[in-house]
Amino acid sequence: MPEVPAREGAPRKRASCGGDDLHAKKKSRWGVLTSQGSWADRSPLHEAACQGRLLALKTLLSQGYSANAITIDLVTPLHEACLGDHVACARALIEAGANVNATTIDGVTPLFNACSAGSVTCTEVLLEHGAKPQPEICQPSPLHEASNKGRAACVEALIAWGADVDHDIPHLGTPLYIACLSQELQCTEKLLENGANVQKGRFLETPLHAASQKDSTEIIKVLLEFGANINARNLELKRPVETAPPSSLAESMLLLHEATPCSLSQLCRLNIRNYVGRSRLHFIPQLKLPTLLKRFLQYR
Repeated sequence: MPEVPAREGAPRKRASCGGDDLHAKKKSRWGVLTSQGSWADRSPLHEAACQGRLLALKTLLSQGYSANAITIDLVTPLHEACLGDHVACARALIEAGANVNATTIDGVTPLFNACSAGSVTCTEVLLEHGAKPQPEICQPSPLHEASNKGRAACVEALIAWGADVDHDIPHLGTPLYIACLSQELQCTEKLLENGANVQKGRFLETPLHAASQKDSTEIIKVLLEFGANINARNLELKRPVETAPPSSLAESMLLLHEATPCSLSQLCRLNIRNYVGRSRLHFIPQLKLPTLLKRFLQYR
């Protein structure tokens, strides 16, 4: 017997997709919806996209089902396909006219879902077909989500298509700050290599503060190499070393760095990169310089 919608005011029942709870409604630590659930008004097309059943999906489309069918949450089949990393289904939906910039009631786009799932292929397909790499005001940010979950390939794809590497969301901070807070080394490196401001975090809290609090020595090392200021103070007027756990490796590393003069080569690298500017860093390989020097400027 088909499930009927719950009466107004009553709790609505969520159905799992494909026998697991991947699509149960859940909140990220930022309070935005990171995956969609199933309402009673969920269409067969949603189910096919969710489960990656390409033949069934194409059959339903040929029978007249709309590629832009929505649930009460405004979830589309494309949202489901991207969350499940079902690239073939995502392509078929886009070819059938699916809106690549569709948003749920929480502002979540298919691109956000693709980055949340770590699906770099879905991410690139969406971007190639007009998905906006930069979210609208108050919408969940794909770059922040990818940075939070360690999806380095998605981070790189988003930046290549024009996402602002320093996009600052007041209550979250920058993608770099989020990557450091989440202890995601690869994402931290990708963001910095692409010109992320090493000092820009959340309010006065810098990425170095975040890494120090987490005792993330590898991330601290990378931030220092990119010129992080060890004397920056947060809202409590504390320097990064003062936010590190007492007697931790992070504290020892910061104290050692404080007592060690920066090398001339490192100062030159930082100044050259600053002079070149973030928007032109990708031209470094074209400079008439020895390969070794160009790699040094690119931190490779």
